[in-house]
Amino acid sequence: MPRGRRGSRVRALEGGPEEEAPPGAAAVPSALLPAPQQPEAAAEQVVLRGIFEIGRGSCDVVLSERALRWRPIQPERPGGDPKIDLLQKEEFIELKDIFSVKLKRRCSSQQQLGTLLGITLFVCLKKEQNKLKDSTIDLINLSEDHCDLWFSQFKKILAGFSNRPKALKILLNPQSHKKEATQIYYEKVDPLLKLAGIKTDVTITEYEGHALSLLKECELQGFDGVVCVGGDGSASEVAHALLLRAQENAGMETDCLLSPVRAQLPLGIIPAGSTNVLAHSLHGVPHVVTAALHIILGHIQPVDVCTFSSTGRLLRFGFSAMFGFGGRTLALAEKHRWMSPNQRRDFAVIKALARLKPEDCEIAFLPLKTSQDLQERKAQGSLKSDDSDEWQVTQGQFLNVSIMAIPCRCSVAPRGLAPDTRLNNGSMALIVVRNTSRPAFVRHLKRYASVQNQFNFPFVETYTVGEVKVQQKSNLSGHNSEERHEPHELGLENSFPWNVDGDLLEVASEVHVKLHPRLISLYGGKKEELIPRAQIVNV
Repeated sequence: MPRGRRGSRVRALEGGPEEEAPPGAAAVPSALLPAPQQPEAAAEQVVLRGIFEIGRGSCDVVLSERALRWRPIQPERPGGDPKIDLLQKEEFIELKDIFSVKLKRRCSSQQQLGTLLGITLFVCLKKEQNKLKDSTIDLINLSEDHCDLWFSQFKKILAGFSNRPKALKILLNPQSHKKEATQIYYEKVDPLLKLAGIKTDVTITEYEGHALSLLKECELQGFDGVVCVGGDGSASEVAHALLLRAQENAGMETDCLLSPVRAQLPLGIIPAGSTNVLAHSLHGVPHVVTAALHIILGHIQPVDVCTFSSTGRLLRFGFSAMFGFGGRTLALAEKHRWMSPNQRRDFAVIKALARLKPEDCEIAFLPLKTSQDLQERKAQGSLKSDDSDEWQVTQGQFLNVSIMAIPCRCSVAPRGLAPDTRLNNGSMALIVVRNTSRPAFVRHLKRYASVQNQFNFPFVETYTVGEVKVQQKSNLSGHNSEERHEPHELGLENSFPWNVDGDLLEVASEVHVKLHPRLISLYGGKKEELIPRAQIVNV
């Protein structure tokens, strides 16, 4: 018989009455049950206290307002200080990292429910490189009453996290990357959502623009958030749809959006694409389980969004854009979608480099000169443009123009295409690469994959801006003979390709890009959620 299985007693609360210990609790002298000694633990009020078997030994377990702490119970040693010995071995888990709790039972064919063994906590663990991992902690105790009390308290605590979603609308793009999105969702994401008790409604998108049309019409009243399973193009389309719906619900005209309203529901992004720039920028790593756990735990991050408009008409909402080399590379890749994703990307880059040519542009931008400008934008939520704004103009031959409101991290640029930009600092990075030789441009591109400064070239200029206007002056007559004899990759006469969040946008006139701080909330990031106050239980 295991040690301490009979005649043991357990203290439910410090200073409270003793009661007969449940089966499975180990005997322990009261001197070995000191209050938590750390300053942060001592300041918290104890909710429950009892004895469970954790791992291979009995532990004194304390549930406080913010954490669950436990330390092994050991017999007193002659000449030793048991308090010091126990303090060194204390472990804990913060309540905000628990996302589900279940009663642990041993099932058998003769018993419908099975024999109660204790309680299982499902927790989120932080790993290296911003990754999150789901794990379990078993609190073993054979007493029904004891476990029911603790189980009920854990359920009340979890219900107190108001940011955590209870129902989600899932949009799944089965064509993303290697067509693995469906497998990724049902094997890695759906089990975690079910474990957390989150209700889901899944729609498989069937064509480009399906998510946009769906979110314009479907009823979202019963959902706490929308989740996109796919690549950057799919996620950007869903974000665009949520913001468009918010403008329509607010009765705003989308032809001229000076101050758009925020999206009403947060967006979760499960990375299932080839580059996963949005997820990588948001979480620091394009990891499916990490993205799912951020959604489950209700970690919400406000994110800046740009409006892209032309001739006074809104083209779309987005987070980043590239014109020139970046746009033409995407146009070539879209033209060869029959290739595998990696082959298509490599082919497009090589061919775009072979056809490398500058674009004759005029770029006007509104610079943000000081940190105070950024703080004012962050506080106001928008930038008011008037005649006093000092627009700057640069023109000439440009190989590439990047406008980015987020860092745009990916596997080929782990620091980001715009490493000094943040998710919600109220500014955009304008990066212009002037005409130079092909070898020099290639050296610039290669630096994105290294720790070297990719902007430390005389032909690269960077600006921190709030608005940008790009006017293309070239026309198709500037293309070489090979391009004129082939079907044009842009598809439209006198239009020019823009890469907006991995989606191809063809525009023939000036493009106006304006930043709108914190216009949408995304599940993810490092923002700490509010900790609900645990209910104190008297037993």
